[in-house]
Amino acid sequence: MKIAIVTNDGRTISQHFGRSRYYKIYHFEDGQLRDVEMRQRGTGHFAGNAGQHSHGNHEHYDAQGRHGFGPDAMNRHSMMAAEISDCDALIAGGMGSGAYQSFKSAGLDVVLTDKFDSDEAAFTYAKGELINLYRERTD
Repeated sequence: MKIAIVTNDGRTISQHFGRSRYYKIYHFEDGQLRDVEMRQRGTGHFAGNAGQHSHGNHEHYDAQGRHGFGPDAMNRHSMMAAEISDCDALIAGGMGSGAYQSFKSAGLDVVLTDKFDSDEAAFTYAKGELINLYRERTD
């Protein structure tokens, strides 16, 4: 099982998915941690191509006015999901509901948490004990 956690410093979980710089990937096999990898995110507010991104872009909104569901946002979310397509789960402190739904649709188990320590969250998730605070941690 591979778990992607968003982070800016490699230790703490980013509280806003879109403003994170890295994925910290934990690879578990048979309940044991086998490997940890840091990947730079290629898309998002502060990722490598962030200069091309405008959060105020009207294409982030769908016909009902919901943020994160417009065609531009959905395209960006699919690019983000592709960066971690080898992972089973994604953990973040919070994210928009459009992003949450996109990652779920891409087959990821998305968990939003109030934990700050990435190692603690990864091991808690691997044991099946990490509580998803989706309703409290999406905007």
